[in-house]
This record gives sequence, structure tokens and C-alpha cells, in this order.
Amino acid sequence: MQENILQQITQKPMGYQQVIPDVVLLEFPLVNAFIVGNPKINNGEWVLIGAGMAHTAKDVIQAAEGRFGEGNQPKSIILTHGHFDHVGAIMELLSQWNVPVYAHELELPYLTGAMDYPPADPTVNEGLIAKISPTFPNKSINLGNRVQPLPADGSVPWMPGWRWIHTPGHSPGHVALYRESDKVLIAGDAFTTLKQDSAESVLTKKKEISGPPAYFTMDWEAAEKSVKALKDLNTQIAVSSHGLPMKGNELTEQLANLANNFASVAVPEHGKYV
Repeated sequence: MQENILQQITQKPMGYQQVIPDVVLLEFPLVNAFIVGNPKINNGEWVLIGAGMAHTAKDVIQAAEGRFGEGNQPKSIILTHGHFDHVGAIMELLSQWNVPVYAHELELPYLTGAMDYPPADPTVNEGLIAKISPTFPNKSINLGNRVQPLPADGSVPWMPGWRWIHTPGHSPGHVALYRESDKVLIAGDAFTTLKQDSAESVLTKKKEISGPPAYFTMDWEAAEKSVKALKDLNTQIAVSSHGLPMKGNELTEQLANLANNFASVAVPEHGKYV
């Protein structure tokens, strides 16, 4: 039965959801990417957050051109981190777009071929996604001089009003993006809005704030501190790289529960990195 659920997940087409006027969620089978920009403002300038799974570049380009017009490329690509499901299509996208890529300086070794991520840990729980996680790539990619560190002042290139927040734990250089004016948060994998380790949860998209994907999270103490820092922002709308957008009281209450009970709610009882 679980195998049938996994097949249903991987065969789902990409979804497209406008969260707010200038944030669009691109929903792939196992991960989300985001388009940030309003076609009616700033000459239609936009930024891509995350590069999705392998072989999805055509879907990303089609969605972007449907929103901004044919041939319109982003001003930059921002990576919350460099795990395989966030950089899968980046090489193909960069073959079409001459744009810079930005990530936290601590993430650059994994994006320039210098270091590989530690392998996934399938022992964290009984979920099917966790069980198959050893098949997920953990090798670094090499973007060379196409990737640059995010500005030290916390600003986000081509995203006025936004700032990046270092949220390590899931990866050393993981970042979230936040806009104070309307309290919108792009959380990346710092927390999710579904149980990413469970195939059934990934398929149904049942909204439930959970910790970062356990099979790839290497520093749980740092991950807890990151969730608590994001909770203190009093975010009104949050989008994660896994799951659907959440807002209002539902978001506030569930994120507070995760932050206040992180050890029991998010941290696995056992595993290589626990």
C-alpha cells in the first residue's frame, strides 16, 4: 500500500498557487519552490526561491513565463540550502538563464563541489519517505562562480523589504526569508507544514506544522533554536518547502507548539544524528 502511495506522489503534476500577490508556490511531488515578484510592479522583476527536483526546469520556466511573459528570466535564484530536492533543476535552469545564485556562505561548500552532505538516515522513523531516503542524492553540485554568498547585511538581492535569517540545523547554512511589512515567512526546511517523512502525509498535504525533514537533519540542537527564532517573528503567513501555506491562528498556535515542545514533537527517538 505504501508503495502505491509513493507512486501516486511521484506521478502528480506540478501545482501552482498564488499565496499573496507577489508570492507564488510551485508545488512539485516532493518539494516546493517559490516565485517572488508581482508582474504589475517593478517592471515584472522576480526571483526564484529554490530550484526543485531534477527534470522540472521546463515546468518552472513555463510557470514563470505564464506569469511574467515569454523569455522573462529571474533577477536571481535564492537557495535556502543545497539538498538535492532544492537544486535538482538548477543546472538546466542556468543553461537557460544567465543569473546569479545566492546562498549562505556556510552552504557554499555543498554548492561548489567541495563537500558532500552526510548521507540520509532511514532509521529516524517508520515513514516510507524516511525509509527510502538512502536513495536520495547527497553529493554536492558545483556551481562554480555562479553562486555567491548572501549579503552580510541580511538583505536579499532583488527582493526589497525581505531579509534572510540564518536557520541552521537541517543544514549548516540553511536560511529562511522574512518580510516584516506583512509578516510573511518563507521557511524553507526549517519547519514544514506536513509530516515530510510520511508518504501518506506528503500525498494528502494535510496541514500540520512539523520539524525539518528528519532523515536529512544533522544538528537537532541548532534546528530547535532556529524554530524558536522563527516563532518569535510572530509570522502571519508562512510557506515551507514541504506542505501548503498556513496563516493566522492555526499557524501561530502550531508553530508555538513545535517551538515549545521541539524535543518531543520533532526530534527522533533514535538515529545517526540524534
